[in-house]
Amino acid sequence: MVLVTGAAGQIAYSRLYSNGNGQDQPIILGFGITPIMGVLMELQDCALPLLKDVITTDKEETAFKDLDVAILVGFMPRRDGMEWKDLLKANMKIFKCQGAALDKYAKKSVKAMVVGNPANTNCLTTSKLAPSIPKENFSCLTLLDHNPAEAQTALKLGVTSGDVKNVIIWGYHSSTKYPDVNHARVKLQGKEVGHDAAVIKAQKLSSATSAAKAICDHGDTSGLEPQRESLCPWALSLMATPMKVVEGLPINDFSREKMDLTAKEPAEEKETAFEFLASA
Repeated sequence: MVLVTGAAGQIAYSRLYSNGNGQDQPIILGFGITPIMGVLMELQDCALPLLKDVITTDKEETAFKDLDVAILVGFMPRRDGMEWKDLLKANMKIFKCQGAALDKYAKKSVKAMVVGNPANTNCLTTSKLAPSIPKENFSCLTLLDHNPAEAQTALKLGVTSGDVKNVIIWGYHSSTKYPDVNHARVKLQGKEVGHDAAVIKAQKLSSATSAAKAICDHGDTSGLEPQRESLCPWALSLMATPMKVVEGLPINDFSREKMDLTAKEPAEEKETAFEFLASA
């Protein structure tokens, strides 16, 4: 059973087709909260090979019951004139409820992915409210920043994204995030190279990509951001089963400065968010 919240929004709409496509595991797709009969009809018309059933509901006990996967796309977007703290407070209410619902109704093996920004803080909140579910089962959408960093590195070097690996994003979805290519490996003319001057030139990267594509990639890697009471991404080895944090990664002075800077913002956000939770 797969739950998608905020399924009437553009991100979820772009993602839903991939949920029902493939050749292996039939799924039952549940839509939480929003009325989306048009989307439901379109999914049925697609004759997706894996899609066994679609359930639409605004009841938590139905939406979250016996879940295998929860894709939490629904969140409060920032509106004109809205203060940052007001946005954070609104999202704390949403993800507090969703975390509690996961804890009460979902399987204890459920894998939950938080998409709505601030994704790191929302993910930590969700996991806090679901103490019976292992922390490593919660992740958030850091690939929304990682994919464009990888793509821009490839663009600078005239290769495809598939030829680039080991790009790291430190921080989270904000202006202070740091795309680190110091450990990147790139295949040039059939040969893999690293620490090339051309790679280092790609440090200044833009941030624009499809959130739906990032969600698909995130699912393929089974979640990229384990919660360790931290709001910043970890450098992970995806070749390990289960995934593990990369230990002993050499960090130069420039990178350390950028990492320290980007760590301050989510730490402050976490403190404010938990104040809202305590008073709710």
